[in-house]
Amino acid sequence: MQFHFADFVLDTGRRELRRNSELIAVEPQVYDLLLYLVEHRDRVVTKDDLIASVWGGRVTSDATLTSRIYAVRKAVGDSGQQQKLIRTIPRKGLRFVGEVHRPSTDDKLGDLCAEPLLNESGEPSAPLPLPDRPAIAVLPFANMSDDVDQDYFSDGISEDLITALSKLRWFFVIARNSSFAYKGKSVNIKEVGENLGVGYVIEGSVRKEGDRVRITAQLNDVATGSHLWAERYDRGLADVFAVQDEITEAIVASIEPQLYAAENFRSKRKTPDSMDAWGLVMRALSHFWRITRADNVTAQELLEKAIVIDPHYGQALAVLSTSHTFCAYNGWSEMATSVPIAERAALAAVRADSEDPWAHHALGCVHVLLRRFDEALAEFELALNLNPSFALAVSVYGLALTFSGRWEEAGVATAKALRLSPRDPFAAIYNGIAAHAQLVGRNYEEAMRLAGASIRLRTDHVSGYRMLTAAAAMAGRAEIATAALQELRRRQPNFSLAWIATNLPFKYQADREHYLEAFRRAGLS
Repeated sequence: MQFHFADFVLDTGRRELRRNSELIAVEPQVYDLLLYLVEHRDRVVTKDDLIASVWGGRVTSDATLTSRIYAVRKAVGDSGQQQKLIRTIPRKGLRFVGEVHRPSTDDKLGDLCAEPLLNESGEPSAPLPLPDRPAIAVLPFANMSDDVDQDYFSDGISEDLITALSKLRWFFVIARNSSFAYKGKSVNIKEVGENLGVGYVIEGSVRKEGDRVRITAQLNDVATGSHLWAERYDRGLADVFAVQDEITEAIVASIEPQLYAAENFRSKRKTPDSMDAWGLVMRALSHFWRITRADNVTAQELLEKAIVIDPHYGQALAVLSTSHTFCAYNGWSEMATSVPIAERAALAAVRADSEDPWAHHALGCVHVLLRRFDEALAEFELALNLNPSFALAVSVYGLALTFSGRWEEAGVATAKALRLSPRDPFAAIYNGIAAHAQLVGRNYEEAMRLAGASIRLRTDHVSGYRMLTAAAAMAGRAEIATAALQELRRRQPNFSLAWIATNLPFKYQADREHYLEAFRRAGLS
């Protein structure tokens, strides 16, 4: 049984707590306490209730009880001050006040979506093989400042380093989201190397105090566990972009000195005039990657503030555009409203910085929704020429190929996206796009498998349910199609045959009719 609340899933079968696709480590007693609060959310739970159920009636001090409640709140991102999910009722006890949803209990649908994730060969996941190029993962740099609100600053250093390294074609660089799955965790370099399929791991820290910043970085060899290179940089914040370039150059020189000497690498990234604008974009990206409607709204607000400060900030304009097309495609906003906003922002992003892969990705997304397929594919190819490790662009390139009827090429693209970023919060979307490609190719069982993987990764997202409904209906699996459609309509109430015909940009009428027929069979009107 699963309980869904906020971004969390509490799985009683596996005794796991997950936030999106990330496993949250909790002690057994803390897990039991959370489960009891969730299961009895219809009432106030007293101290005696908790001692009887969680501690088996054993004598328990107030200090122990308080510490466990603190641990529960911390695990779900709550606190005694905020009390967003767990509320203290004075002199009475506690009550879980978050909105809880339990997905469909249909056994066939539940079983399908509970299958273990598979790799491209259909076998259970195993350590990933190393590519034919030096493969690197940049872990999120640790924020060593006292202020947790400065996380965006250390995240930004890491993201810019990933982008700069990705421009070097002789490296295979793991995409941002898979690297950031390790944020805030104590890591074993060998395990990271096996999980991400890399030979080198870069990690570091950022300590920001006043107008000074200290950045440390080190390069680790996965095979030996040894440090190949380490350095510390003390700079004023005015020099932070120069520091990032120095770090990148030093890492390149350490891994492949002859290539560094030949190419004399220098980052060409254009930086905003204001650190405030850059900080707003980094904050916005942290919301964008959570892929919820509310987080995208927050990201858009932050990006608009950044653009007021710096109207020619290419990445801010590009991410704003991408967020609007993403919301429109998921049915969170009206196409007629969001797409014109997205198009203006994407064109401005390209004018501001034609070397930014985000800008071309954003314009490619707009072209897809406006059914300009050749232009869309060309923009995604430009984005990937600038950053071959841009997993999100690779996956949406696959979506553009799918809507263009080129489903086999789309399958290759989505497989590449998952390989570039194998631990990505967007992996649910990548699997959903892969399922769509197989649906277009009339491979219904494979489409169902990929859709099931998408749903397991993100039960709150529509793409997996869309694909599972359609594929199951065409495969004659009526019970699964009915259950999946029910979940889809709950998440996207405006989803209908008319919405499909108006908003989904199929190039060929035959593919649109095939998609519509699938939903007619499932019972959509």
